[in-house]
Amino acid sequence: MLTLKYIQDNQEEIISRLKTKRFDAKEVVANIVAADNNRKATQTEVDQKQNELNTLSKSIGQLFKSGKTDEANIAREKTTGLKEEIRNLNGKLSDIEKNIQELLVQVPNIPHPSVPEGKGEEDNEVVKEGGKVPSLQEALPHWELAAKYDLIDFELGTKLTGAGFPVYKGWGAKLQRALINFFLDEATKAGYNEVLPPLLVNEDSGFGTGQLPDKEGQMYHVTEDNLYLIPTAEVPVTNIFRDVVLDEKDLPVKQCAYSACFRREAGSWGAHVRGLNRLHQFDKVEIVQVANPDNSYEVLEQMVAHAQSLVEKLKLPWRILRLCGGDLSFTSALTYDFEVYSAAQERWLEVSSVSNFETYQANRLKLRFKKAGEKKPQLAHTLNGSALALPRIVAAILENNQTPDGIKVPEVLVPFMGTDMIK
Repeated sequence: MLTLKYIQDNQEEIISRLKTKRFDAKEVVANIVAADNNRKATQTEVDQKQNELNTLSKSIGQLFKSGKTDEANIAREKTTGLKEEIRNLNGKLSDIEKNIQELLVQVPNIPHPSVPEGKGEEDNEVVKEGGKVPSLQEALPHWELAAKYDLIDFELGTKLTGAGFPVYKGWGAKLQRALINFFLDEATKAGYNEVLPPLLVNEDSGFGTGQLPDKEGQMYHVTEDNLYLIPTAEVPVTNIFRDVVLDEKDLPVKQCAYSACFRREAGSWGAHVRGLNRLHQFDKVEIVQVANPDNSYEVLEQMVAHAQSLVEKLKLPWRILRLCGGDLSFTSALTYDFEVYSAAQERWLEVSSVSNFETYQANRLKLRFKKAGEKKPQLAHTLNGSALALPRIVAAILENNQTPDGIKVPEVLVPFMGTDMIK
């Protein structure tokens, strides 16, 4: 979230820039400023009362020593009243501070100046593309190929759990494992440290990265233990650094993780969610960096280049989109989406988002770093990206590489698969 000081010092700028996200911040910013002014006034009153109490308390002993018993007793009664007033004021102060926090989480991250105007995904800006769209005759969609070669059983997943929880079988399961290993190996080569995080997180972790209180409706909640199934490894991996102060020399910190991801995807339906296009459980390799604010946008470009290298090595047609304000997430300052082309469905499928959150998550996480020679630490920048999400990559591989003899395995996956053709 934005810091209280930043909001106080940049009210008009925040209101203006959030218009790009199609968010009217005027009222909530005014409420935050008013609440903070009330907090300061109440704190001043508390301090004045406390000083009066301290002075009065010191005088009581002197009055008794001087034989001024009546005056001492009056002073004592007055201290009792002051203590009650201070207690009430501190209760009021606590309520004000709680209200400020409730207001702060309502303000989205401000978008980077390069974010284009736009209402939704149709206004996203294509910034780069590559690869060759295959020319196929009578191409089968991936759900028919999955049935033909016994790779994925959607009906069995529905039986075991429900829609959106497929069962991968045979070469389908091996393809999943091959992609996970390939993505992790490539991340390791790029200098990322691999971690294997828990699949459940607590409320503090969900708040730290911005899933709570914004996206609780999309998360699976284990109510008895008040834990949440992770929607992405970003959540536990970024929270590794919650309440941590790093040294500037250790930045950037680079972490990668494979995990299953769980999303309720409430309200999703239609032809475009068929098969692997929209799932409740899916596998993904995530890359996360904690960076110095001075060069976090250089880091973002490096992360984008890493994701690009993966789709290029898989020889899939791809494009990169800069998300417009209307499609940008609540917490992101700038996001690039990666899409690959689906030959049978004849449409683009999103397989990655790479984002810079600047200090928005770090402020929630209390994630800071200290510069050499400086006593006071400052907030770091956090970034993350999918590198990559598997379902639509699998869909594109199956559809784009289908032949009369079977499905050709991308060359980089052959060592992991042990075959160059799925038959």
